[in-house]
Amino acid sequence: MHFDAVLKKCASLSHVKQLHSHLLTTGLFLSNPAARARILDLCAASTFGDLHLASLIFQHTPYPSTNDFNALIRGTALSPHPLRSLHWYVAALRTSPRGVDALSCSFALKACARALARAEAAQLHSHALGFGFYADVLLLTTLLDGYAKMGDLDAAWKVFDEMPRRDIASWNALITGLAQGSQPHEAVALFKRMTDEGLKPNEVSVLGALSACSQLGAVGEGERVHEYIRNENLDAHVQVCNVVIDMYSKCGFVDRAFEVFNSMPCRKELVTWNTMIMGFAMQGDGYKAIELFKQMGQGGAKPDAVSYLAVLCACNHAGLVDEGLRLFYSISDSGLVPNVKHYGTIVDLLGRAGRIQEAYDIIVSMPMMPDTVLWQSLLGACKTYGNVEMAEIASRYLVEMGSKSCGDFVLLSNIYAARARWNDVGRVREAMKDQDVKKIPGFSYIEVGGLIHKFNNGDQRHENYREIYRKLDEIKAKVGEYGCVAGTDFVLHDIGQEEKENAIYYHSEKLAVAFGLISVPEGNPIRVIKNLRICGDCHAVIKLVSKIYNREIIRLLVTKYSYSIYFHNNIGEIVKDNYGFPKCIERILSTPRDGCYPQNAGKLARGIRFLQADPILMIHSAAVQGWYQNRGQRGDGDKVRIEGYMTSIS
Repeated sequence: MHFDAVLKKCASLSHVKQLHSHLLTTGLFLSNPAARARILDLCAASTFGDLHLASLIFQHTPYPSTNDFNALIRGTALSPHPLRSLHWYVAALRTSPRGVDALSCSFALKACARALARAEAAQLHSHALGFGFYADVLLLTTLLDGYAKMGDLDAAWKVFDEMPRRDIASWNALITGLAQGSQPHEAVALFKRMTDEGLKPNEVSVLGALSACSQLGAVGEGERVHEYIRNENLDAHVQVCNVVIDMYSKCGFVDRAFEVFNSMPCRKELVTWNTMIMGFAMQGDGYKAIELFKQMGQGGAKPDAVSYLAVLCACNHAGLVDEGLRLFYSISDSGLVPNVKHYGTIVDLLGRAGRIQEAYDIIVSMPMMPDTVLWQSLLGACKTYGNVEMAEIASRYLVEMGSKSCGDFVLLSNIYAARARWNDVGRVREAMKDQDVKKIPGFSYIEVGGLIHKFNNGDQRHENYREIYRKLDEIKAKVGEYGCVAGTDFVLHDIGQEEKENAIYYHSEKLAVAFGLISVPEGNPIRVIKNLRICGDCHAVIKLVSKIYNREIIRLLVTKYSYSIYFHNNIGEIVKDNYGFPKCIERILSTPRDGCYPQNAGKLARGIRFLQADPILMIHSAAVQGWYQNRGQRGDGDKVRIEGYMTSIS
């Protein structure tokens, strides 16, 4: 008991050395194996330990026990070279066939998980079976977690299904593994199954479930998890609050995220501030993001590199070029060094604003080697502005860097196609064939009644596809009455006009919206999640659908921080889009109580100047400027109808 009390008070390596000396001089080091193993474990695996010293102590142990080996296996598994723990595991096996136990195997498996060593993990799995460790829940949970982290989710499922008994950690390991392994549907389903079987989720369970909801854009499921968190007081954990904020932001409900941020029962940490700033960045609300960034110091959090990245993303999505440049050049003043992601964001910001030469100059003057993302950003800007020469330069750099992303080839092909340079288009597509690069197919999905419905282009696999196609025919007729014709300019293939119309008519997002009109009750928003950027024709059609059917439609892009909200109210036809859409215009146009007060005129004027300077964004600005010029003649609270419309090419 005296030894245990002293051991608990060890807070530094010098304390451990003193205790070790005491055990040596009193003879307890050899006569008390439990005490020796505790010293070894503290020396090998504690935060203040010394693995080299632990191995020296071990070498002077004449008859090491399994617990002695376990201390070295565990300590080495936590080191920068985790696979070296297998050396100690094999050494323990050589002492005797029973030189290892379930803990030895568990620590070695953790090392394999850290090193992503799938073959070694499989051998340890066979050891667990051969030595009869399969009844040990901790070992099986570690094995399951290891397979999941290595990406072998089929093996993880198999271990889970074969477990004779499961505890909360077993469920959490698989839920987290599925969420992190790009199987969010399965993660959400497993979380539901867990609650149905009477288990009580803890803070780790909800973190995995919320991560899956974020990937799916499944806000309905996310809200149910959030309600459980509040009922069980799990929001006392700051990590849980951070993930709730992240989930609402990625699902397009930034206002809900901000409510959670403001009402947190626990103290905000730096990650909390960064998550909320990035939430505003996703929405394209650069002004709120900058305001929150300035408030960080008052909240006791000093901005770090991630904070600057988040606020730069907000400036990027809101089109705040000058503010973004100011923040970028202020990074060094704060004692930080801009990294490649900061450079990537500022290059993207300049590219979206059409300042392509400036973006190129920043890339070539970087103090570090630019990565493929920077050249891809420049290539995307070249497509937007039709700069073929710079696109070819960016493409050459990408080829030299060995990039085989299908997006690089598709962008360059589309740039050539927009100029009707079909020979060059053919050359790019031949290069794709030669390098075995496959174009990622577009798909969209929508959550209705707790179920996820997925659609591909021209999909006829849905059980209600006939009803969906009838609704599409109805939509086509109604938008045609508004003079909307198929935007075949967005079909960049050398085919006939009729074929182009058919190709664009059955895009996955149109199918999902048609299904939403059929299935989502009136008054509820239709939320469509897509894996690729929306085409201009779908953008225009969905905007009109929102007006004709008087429905709010939210479109989320799951692979980037992008979303759009389409709706129609009593002051006109609105499209919110976080890509290049100044938030001041968005708020003023969409909210009558803000838009009709003269004090907002400055914001509107700034927005109009931005719009006029950016050919990506087009607005019937005469109607807006007419209101701006006559604002003094209108009473507070009067509603102004804007006859023009706003759109942005995504």
